[in-house]
Amino acid sequence: MYPVYRYTGKQTLCDTVMTTFIPQQQNRQPGYEYMMIPPPITENAYYQASQKLKNQVAIITGGDSGIGRAIALAYAKEGCQIVFTYLTETEDAITTEKMIRDLGSSPLVIPIDLTVKKNAEYVIEQTLKEFGQINILVNNQGIQFNTPDIENITEEQLLLVFQTNLFSYIYMIQAALPHLNEGACIINTAGAIAYQGSPVFIDASAASGGIVSLTRSLAPSLAKKKIRINGVAPGAIWTPLIPSSYSAKEVTTFGTNTEKTLLNRAGQPFEAASCYVFLASDDASFMTGQFLHPNGGLIMMS
Repeated sequence: MYPVYRYTGKQTLCDTVMTTFIPQQQNRQPGYEYMMIPPPITENAYYQASQKLKNQVAIITGGDSGIGRAIALAYAKEGCQIVFTYLTETEDAITTEKMIRDLGSSPLVIPIDLTVKKNAEYVIEQTLKEFGQINILVNNQGIQFNTPDIENITEEQLLLVFQTNLFSYIYMIQAALPHLNEGACIINTAGAIAYQGSPVFIDASAASGGIVSLTRSLAPSLAKKKIRINGVAPGAIWTPLIPSSYSAKEVTTFGTNTEKTLLNRAGQPFEAASCYVFLASDDASFMTGQFLHPNGGLIMMS
């Protein structure tokens, strides 16, 4: 029903993923996964879970598709209870919920607009009502509009990008923090554009840079509470953002020409998910204020 990476022992990962894509474009942010050809690979069947997140509860914003879905599946395999939010991508959310249930977990799925502060508070309330605790907060939702001329960035677009990509992160942290105990963690998704910038995603790059600064600025005060905060800055990953951000022609060479990587291909969401597992687990107990970079070989000053 949905693509899964399965390692045979005779193939390399590059044998299982696309290096070029057919022309396709979506006219809505952040896009729909069910419309993508081929669908992103969000699950790694070869993944060996070891209950690293057993009896924990994670909230994942934008968990219906792409990297968010991959995180949810990996966390579920590690024994974590999942809460994920989405905006209006109902079909993708239904698929993600089914995939999680197939792994033996019962997720809480919340359709909601997190650009509104009170809605972040609602997510926290519902999570506590359902599971009684919060151990992991993954801020992951985001949008980006291809606007190479800064003069064409409207006030409405600028506000929407910052409200979605940055303000919602702050709202979720503010709402969750009173309920996070020692050992809890926060993981923020930024992007390679936070470090490189982007000539076409100017406002999204600025917001992404804000996520990096937010993470590093909060690290000292949260450390006093024994709460870790880190981030992941994925590069060229095949998610619904791509056909909804690039022209149909640009999509065909994504990862090889557009947003070119040293590995000369786009990454798949499951290839980023392990970063989130690591940062949420005790394996990363000595890390805070840091970012991981699953980006196909781009060198970042992190």
